[in-house]
Amino acid sequence: MITLRTSPFDLLDRLEQQVSQAERVPAAEVIETEASYTVRLELPGVDRDSIDVKATDRSLVISAERQPTIPVEETTPPAEAGADSNANAQQLLSEFRTGTWSRSFRFAKPLDRDQLEASYRDGILEIKAAKSDNRTSVSVKVES
Repeated sequence: MITLRTSPFDLLDRLEQQVSQAERVPAAEVIETEASYTVRLELPGVDRDSIDVKATDRSLVISAERQPTIPVEETTPPAEAGADSNANAQQLLSEFRTGTWSRSFRFAKPLDRDQLEASYRDGILEIKAAKSDNRTSVSVKVES
């Protein structure tokens, strides 16, 4: 009979993976007024073209990708590479979060998908979504 045991180090590795994935989700603010919702997300270092915003009747789904930085050896121009440069340069530390993520927000009132506006400036994505007056409920007259 084989007994499988999980070492404490395996548990720490799994915890580290879960924490790193949780930190990848950006911080958000959601503001409601009488006429609209505003969602702001912190996305420093994300290329505007990688941001995707989709809306349904009562929700917004935002996804994006942050690419890894360029390795050191690719940033050195060939003309500057000389006897003093190290061709085998290695990155010693990188605390930048990279990868893809998706985040969704569900609202109490329906959204007017035709009036969605999104802007991205200084690492902040701001989405304004007007509330819809379109009601999907129907009144039915009861006859005797």
